[in-house]
Amino acid sequence: MQRSEIESRVKQVIARVLDLKPAEIAAEANFIFDLGADSMRSLQLVAAFEEEFGVELDQEEALAVQNVAAAVDFIQKALQAKGLA
Repeated sequence: MQRSEIESRVKQVIARVLDLKPAEIAAEANFIFDLGADSMRSLQLVAAFEEEFGVELDQEEALAVQNVAAAVDFIQKALQAKGLA
């Protein structure tokens, strides 16, 4: 799966969970400070990413995923490890 496709799907997940438009979400956007997510919504985002892409992020990875670019990086690595990217 190409990085651009992963990023597009990540933005769609964020838009759905945070009730935003994908076009309003920049790759550098911090979930809490820029997009208005609280800690509970951030956990919901991680769970939604795991479900959308069929990957699991451990606790350390989940804490590190604070913006779109970080989410894409972790998801891409997880997909590569599964031989899907």
